[in-house]
This record gives sequence, structure tokens and C-alpha cells, in this order.
Amino acid sequence: MKFSEFKAGMVIEHPAVVVDEAQMVSFAKAYDPQWFHVDAERAKEGRWGGLIASGWLTCSLAMRMAVDAALHDSESFGSPGLERLRWLVPVRPGDALRLAATVDSVRISSTRDDLGIMRWTWRLFNQRNEQVLEAEATSLFDLG
Repeated sequence: MKFSEFKAGMVIEHPAVVVDEAQMVSFAKAYDPQWFHVDAERAKEGRWGGLIASGWLTCSLAMRMAVDAALHDSESFGSPGLERLRWLVPVRPGDALRLAATVDSVRISSTRDDLGIMRWTWRLFNQRNEQVLEAEATSLFDLG
């Protein structure tokens, strides 16, 4: 989508992506090697009653879905960061996650007329319609 197509209040969706155990463990071994992400046997005895995905994998999946659904052909060139990030329900092997991203605001920078700024809230839901992630993101767009 182009910057001019984003409107406050619109919801951008991406269909469900299934998370498999091998993907979860591989990601966690490389980037978040805590036992409840990498050791299925030990995780059965832990607080979560089984293996759960790293929250950073969940964020990475949300980013991929946001790119595929909205940013891949846009003028987007980066982000100054997130305002808020929440992991609400653990993601487990076999979960099917879908994105619903709400555009909160769209504006041109007050100091640079070639800079578009969009704030949007990403929400991921599993197959039980439980929200597993919420992140308020800002995306920057080169309008020059």
C-alpha cells in the first residue's frame, strides 16, 4: 500500500500463519534460548505446561505479516520504535496466528513535508480468537 492509501481507523488484516515447534525451537536457540522455549520435556513441568514461543518470534511473525499485508510496496523506510508491546497469551506449537492492524493516525511531518508518519496498533490472534500480542508501532514513509 502507498502512504496515501492509509486512513485512520482502517484495519489491515493478514490471514493466519501456523507456528510449528521446529520453527519455535530454532528461533529460540538462536535468539532467546530460555528453557521454556527450547526444552520441550522440561517445559512440560514449567509454569506454562509446555513449550511456548519466544515473544520475539511472535513479534517477528507480526512484522512479516505487516510487511506482506501493507508495507511491501510502500514508501516505508523504517521505524523509530514501538510505544508499547504486550504479550498477552503464550503462543504454542500449532497455533494459527492472524494479524489485525488498526491505523491509529496518518500525518505529514510538521518539520519535513517529505516525511509521512503512521501510527498503528498490531494485534495478533490465535485460532481461538485469543489476542496473543499487541504492539503500537510508528512507521516512517519517504514522500520525496
